[in-house]
Amino acid sequence: MDGFSYYNIFETKGLEYLIIIAFLALFIPFSIILNRKVKRRKQHRQLGTVTSSVLKVPQGVYYCKNHTWTHLLKSGIASIGLDDLLLHITGQVQINYLKSSGDPVIKGEVMTEILQDGKVLKIYSPLSGRIEETNSLITANPELLNEDPFGTGWLFKVKPTYWKSETSDYFLAESATDWSKRELQRFKEFLAVTMPKHDPEATLFALQDGGELRDNPLAELPGEIWLDFQHEFMNP
Repeated sequence: MDGFSYYNIFETKGLEYLIIIAFLALFIPFSIILNRKVKRRKQHRQLGTVTSSVLKVPQGVYYCKNHTWTHLLKSGIASIGLDDLLLHITGQVQINYLKSSGDPVIKGEVMTEILQDGKVLKIYSPLSGRIEETNSLITANPELLNEDPFGTGWLFKVKPTYWKSETSDYFLAESATDWSKRELQRFKEFLAVTMPKHDPEATLFALQDGGELRDNPLAELPGEIWLDFQHEFMNP
């Protein structure tokens, strides 16, 4: 037809363009994966390790096996929060309150959730009673949880109904320190079993040379491991 010209791309630069496009199609995904791995390594190099010596375990606080703590104030109101080991394991999280001031709560009932990049852990109440206050400060400033878990990072204040009986098997003072050491070791053993099932590569990022646990290991692990952690460490 008049005005129509046919070009064979293999006789021009077209073949070179196809090679370049194919190279980019392979290189870009590979580069993204590689950069993600490098980023993860850099993040972990900046973090310390979790050892029993770095954990905060105030001796006048009662610790529940689901990694919450409670402390009875002179007013008869009990503060409730998350223990330092849990926060070292998860890293910084957001709080989703499921209970409000004035609500009744039963020991073993879900009272809040902690969230991180779509991953969730349910937090169960260590006490029965009536919720007097939730900590609105940590909604706007979640870093307070990690910076001051036993002070400004508390979650709830509750008027307890059965304080003496419900805290009778909790850990206090030296027993709390010993329990936290055992839980740290148990978590290492948990990772050794769970990570190969869900994310074999993650072993390189969760543990340092010599088997020391890196800070915030769950932050880099998939949701399946969070579910296993919930079952092993958080459920009543």
